[in-house]
Amino acid sequence: MQPAILDIDSQPLKSGGVNRVPDGGPSVNRRIFRAAVIVTLAGILVKLVATFKEFAIADIFGRSDAMDAFLIAFLIPGLLVNLFSESMNQALVPTLVKVREFDGHPRAQELLSSAMLWTCMLLTGGSLVMAAAAHFFFPLLAAHFPAAKLLLTEELFYGLLPVVVIAGIASNCSAVLNTFDRFAWPALAPMATPLAVVIGAWLLVPRFGIWSLVYGNVVGALIHAVIMVWMMHAHGYRFALRWHGFNPAIREVAGQYGPILLSGLVASSGLLVDQGMAATLPSGSVSTLVYANRFVSVVVNLLAGAVATAVTPYFSQMVARREWAACRHTLNTYVRLTALISVPVAMTMIFGSHLLIRLTFQHGAFGPQDTAAVAPVQAMYAIQLPFFIVSRVFYRYLVAIRRTSLILYCGMINLVLDVILNIVCMRWMGVAGIALATSLWTISTFAFLCYWAYRLLPPPEKLDAA
Repeated sequence: MQPAILDIDSQPLKSGGVNRVPDGGPSVNRRIFRAAVIVTLAGILVKLVATFKEFAIADIFGRSDAMDAFLIAFLIPGLLVNLFSESMNQALVPTLVKVREFDGHPRAQELLSSAMLWTCMLLTGGSLVMAAAAHFFFPLLAAHFPAAKLLLTEELFYGLLPVVVIAGIASNCSAVLNTFDRFAWPALAPMATPLAVVIGAWLLVPRFGIWSLVYGNVVGALIHAVIMVWMMHAHGYRFALRWHGFNPAIREVAGQYGPILLSGLVASSGLLVDQGMAATLPSGSVSTLVYANRFVSVVVNLLAGAVATAVTPYFSQMVARREWAACRHTLNTYVRLTALISVPVAMTMIFGSHLLIRLTFQHGAFGPQDTAAVAPVQAMYAIQLPFFIVSRVFYRYLVAIRRTSLILYCGMINLVLDVILNIVCMRWMGVAGIALATSLWTISTFAFLCYWAYRLLPPPEKLDAA
């Protein structure tokens, strides 16, 4: 017997339901492809600026203790934004689209205002809790840092905390704009942060040293947020922090948000485990791990991020209208397309790792010995690319059908795998083993999400009968 998929089945059909699928499916796929191309092209421009930022920072700070301290300090603010704000985006968008489809714009505005208030409270509360606990968890996270380096890490962390709420607001606004088929400017606006960091590094390093990176991140996040709030307002949604009660829509968001939040917490714990284990290795290992992941994360954000951003509002619309044949068509199309693109990219990065690192990072304080340390780690990270990118299609479909509990189970499995694989692979390959462990549990994620996405999709014979 097929498992229950949604409570949305009780909603009336709109726009013809599955009867319009033969024409609607390919049309939706073309719109998704257009959106993905826009996000990718905009992302390339943003990443070029971000890569230039990395070159500038590497040239100034190299793999220094100050850079190690900043990277560890930046972990928590970045994780808080992903944990609270990105989780809210995933829980909110399917319900926001459904409410707008069936209940109209005013109700959708009420839902958005309540969700934004909720998100800001969580971001502020999380920041305060982590600020209070910083003196306790940083010695655990960076147990092998000398006292002065550890103190600098804590101080930099306090300076970066304003980024949490500011970046969280920008992220929420971007997700809302995507539901209006607005992808270009939300994808371009993050450029403000690397530009601000580079300018801050050039102007302020002689006086403020590593603190110039803190000031640049705060200013860049503020510019990004202002642009997104203004654009959201121009498309009919106000930035308002107002609670409209625990109505059915907000209860639905809350029911989905819990598992996604916990899944994000588990995933964040895995990142902290990786960085913490790298800190137990020889000096510079944290920087090696981070530098090695730079280009891999660029590809992930460009390809996986573009596809996930593009398919989310369309999957949400198709699920709201119960267009299951269109869902299957889109799922199959973008699984094939993402695999076709990501496999050759991964192979190129694996076998060209040393050349890429040498041509890009090797200058200033970053010497040949640093290239030799970083290149094999990047190659191990690159193995994950096809599996991670394709799995984002399955992930977003499961979010759209409100089966977020499965994502939580997947995250819990991966955290256990991450710890076990790190321990085993570190002994064999050092810091490169941490990267290999990440790729191995990404393969596990792909298999899990693939199974459940197709398991919960109505079989073709049922669609034909409908």
